[in-house]
Amino acid sequence: MRAASRPRVDGAALLLVLWLIVLLTALVGGFAMVARVERLQGHVLVRGLVAQGAARAGVEYALTRVELANPRLQWQPNGQPYRWRYGGAEVEVRIVDENGKIDLNQADATVLANLLLALGLDQVEAGRLAAAVIDWRDPDQLTQAAGGAEDRDYASAGRGYGAKDAAFESIAELQQVLGFSPEVYAQVEPNVTVYSGLPRPDPEFAPGPVLTAIGLDGEALVAARGQLDPAAGFPGATGSGTYSIDSLARLADGRQSLLRVVVRAGDGGVTGMAYTALRWEEGASPR
Repeated sequence: MRAASRPRVDGAALLLVLWLIVLLTALVGGFAMVARVERLQGHVLVRGLVAQGAARAGVEYALTRVELANPRLQWQPNGQPYRWRYGGAEVEVRIVDENGKIDLNQADATVLANLLLALGLDQVEAGRLAAAVIDWRDPDQLTQAAGGAEDRDYASAGRGYGAKDAAFESIAELQQVLGFSPEVYAQVEPNVTVYSGLPRPDPEFAPGPVLTAIGLDGEALVAARGQLDPAAGFPGATGSGTYSIDSLARLADGRQSLLRVVVRAGDGGVTGMAYTALRWEEGASPR
């Protein structure tokens, strides 16, 4: 009986060993897969940081070029694209002087409506939205003739807040103004500011829609800027020192990072930085 049971014991032991081998193989394979995934994730993270660093370098470099006294080397803050290579990355930079944009706190309803018309809105909608901007910032409760929006209009629309009745602190507040859809805001945002303090934007630096809004041929003027020879230098006014900068960095493997900022050159030595950041948006969507 003992001799007959031994083969069964040996078979059971062999089966157990085989199962242990299968289990250990699965565990080793699992650990190897986890290690491979973590290595790939680390690679993606590192490449993302490299792209972000290149985009940041684009902002820093743009501020040195826009402040140069030599007009042959100076980058103009009028929205023209400038390309630069940094650490193997292709960097495209666009700089716009904030004085070239329409100030939400200073522009009148006509200029605001003209901007919306230039962006493709119809006359009635453009007038109503421009009036809503005025109602948002003015201290009274009187609705503008073109429509506008005061507290009762926000209440009727189910908004839990009314018109601010104070100055815009950021252009992002436009998203709270009654009637501004995400689509309309996305069109308006590159063309407006709260930093210039000017009732009329400086046409030297203004984007096409802004030029059209103040009665100029925006399309023709922007096209003319693109035809100027950088080697000959750019005639024009000196920048205000407050700029919006889009810096897009692309790596050879296709990885890219977009940094969109508003900065004021210099900070009075408070932090030792070459600029003060007024707005900082990493990973923004291209316009």
